[in-house]
Amino acid sequence: MSRSHKMLKGLEKAPHRSLLFALGMTREEMQRPLIGVVNSANEIIPGHMHLDTIAQAVKDGIRMAGGTPMEFPTIGVCDGLAMNHEGMKMSLPSRELIADSIEISAVAVPFDGLVFIPNCDKIVPGMLMAMLRLNIPSIIISGGPMLPGKMHGQPVDLISVFEGVGELKRGTMTEAELERMEECACPGCGSCAGMFTANSMNCLSEALGLALPGNGTIPAPTSARIRLAKQAGMQVMRLVEKNICPRDIVTSKSIANGVTVDMALGCSTNTVLHLPAIFREAELDLTLDIFDSISRSTPNLCRLSPAGPHHIADLDEAGGIPAVMAELAAHGRLNTDVLTVTGKTLAENLAALQPRITRPKVIRTVDDPYSSEGGIAILKGNLAEHGAVVKQSAVAPEMMQRTGVARVFESEEDAVAAILGDQIKAGDIVVIRNEGPVGGPGMREMLTPTAAISGLGLGADVALLTDGRFSGGTRGAAIGHISPEAAEGGIIALVQDNDQIKIDIPARTLELLVEKQELERRRQEWKPYPKEITSSVLRCYSRMASSAAHGAVTKI
Repeated sequence: MSRSHKMLKGLEKAPHRSLLFALGMTREEMQRPLIGVVNSANEIIPGHMHLDTIAQAVKDGIRMAGGTPMEFPTIGVCDGLAMNHEGMKMSLPSRELIADSIEISAVAVPFDGLVFIPNCDKIVPGMLMAMLRLNIPSIIISGGPMLPGKMHGQPVDLISVFEGVGELKRGTMTEAELERMEECACPGCGSCAGMFTANSMNCLSEALGLALPGNGTIPAPTSARIRLAKQAGMQVMRLVEKNICPRDIVTSKSIANGVTVDMALGCSTNTVLHLPAIFREAELDLTLDIFDSISRSTPNLCRLSPAGPHHIADLDEAGGIPAVMAELAAHGRLNTDVLTVTGKTLAENLAALQPRITRPKVIRTVDDPYSSEGGIAILKGNLAEHGAVVKQSAVAPEMMQRTGVARVFESEEDAVAAILGDQIKAGDIVVIRNEGPVGGPGMREMLTPTAAISGLGLGADVALLTDGRFSGGTRGAAIGHISPEAAEGGIIALVQDNDQIKIDIPARTLELLVEKQELERRRQEWKPYPKEITSSVLRCYSRMASSAAHGAVTKI
C-alpha cells in the first residue's frame, strides 16, 4: 500500500477526501501518487525569487509522469542580507527549523514522494536533512546559480561589493565606483555566483547522487534550468515506482564521494558544518578527521570565486560536476558503483553523459592540479583541541605559515570597527570569540571583517580566527569553527591581546604560544562572557546546539 493510501483509502477516510475535493482535486488525482513539492520561494532572497517558476516546472513534470503534486512552503534566510547584524544569528538555527517544518508537513500528509526546491545558504542543507530523516522517494532540484555581473568589462559578484568597502576605505575605489558596483554585481535571480555556501551545497547534492546532473551549475535564468526541473518532477515518479529512497543512495561510499568532490572543487568551509548534520540524519558519522584525511589525498582542481577568477557559470561551461567527477573517477578517486537518483549508478551516469573538460583553466586535471591537497584543511592544537577549519585554497601563500600577535574582540561588530578604523596592522591575528553555536548564539558568518581585511590590502598580512564561521565567499587566512568555543571554556576564551599565535596550515596546527601554567592561571579567573539573549528561538538554540566539530546540530 502506498503512503498516501493511509490518508485516502477506505470508508473512514471520506472526510479526508472531502477536504481534498475542497482543494479542487479530482477523484482521479487522488488515485495517483501524491508528491509533496517543498518550495522555499520568497521575495526576500534573490536566489529564491524565481522558484515559483521552478516549482511550476517540477509540477508539470510530476503530472506528465502520472502523479499529483501538492506544493507547500518553508522559510529561508538570505545570509547576505543578514550579514554583520543580529539577523545573522538566525541563519544557522533556521537550518534545523527548515528540516523540522518539512518533517511536520510530510508526516501530517503522507506523501508518496517529495521534491525539494531550495537554492541558498541554510535552505539546501535543511532540506537535505529532512530528505534523509523522512527517507521516502525524493529528489532535490535547486534554483541554480546567479550569473556574475560585469563592471568595466570584468566579472564581479557579491564578494566584490563586500571587499569594495575596504577598497573605498583604502582609497583604491571611489564612492561612485562602489555605488556602480552595488548596482551591477548581482544581475538577477539565482544563488550568488561563486563557490559560496549555497552553490557548494547544490554541487555536492549532485555529487552525492541526490540531484540530477546539472543541478549545481546550470545557471538560474536559463531554459535549461526549467527543463531540468521538469525532469526532476518526472524522475521522482520513477523513484516512487521503484521505491528508491535517500538512504539507499547515501551510504558510507557516497559520503566519501561527497567529501572528495568538496575538496576537488574548493567548496565553502560551511560544508564541514552541513555534511555531518546531513549524514547524521541517515545515522552515518562524518568526523573532521575524515575531512582532513580525504583533503590530504585529493587534488584541488578548481579555483572558483573567491579563491580564483572563475564563477559557477564558467564551471558549467567547462563540463560541470560530471566533468569533475569523471576526472576524479578516471584516477580511482571515487566510488562509482553507488546508486543515484537517476536510478542508475554513478558509473552508468558518467558512461551515458561522457562528460569532458572543455575549459582546462576552470577544471584542471588530476595530473596538473592547482594543488596536491583539497580546498579545505582541518587544524588542531591547543587553541582548537577539537578542530578548526580553513579554506586553504583561498589563503595567500605568505599566510600558510605565520606567527602573529593576537588582537582580541568579543564580537564581530567590535572587530569590524577596529578593522575599518585602521587599528589592525600587518602581522596582527584578529581573534573574534563568543560567536560560536552556543555563545553567539547562532554561530554567525563573518564575511564583513574578512572582506574588509582583503579590501584594505591586508589579506597576505592579517589572519582572522573565530569560534564563529565564515561565508563561502571568504578568502584569506580565515580560520573558523574553533572548538571548543569560548562559551564552553575553550582555550580561545583565554587568549589575551599581544599573545603570540602560530598558524601552520601545511602541518595542520593552530597553537597559542602561552605557557600551560599561565593558561591555568587565566582559567581560574575566567568567567563566561555575559550576553543577554532576548530571542526565544536563540535561547532554545543556545541550550541545544552541539559543537561546531559535530555540525552544530541540536542535541536530541
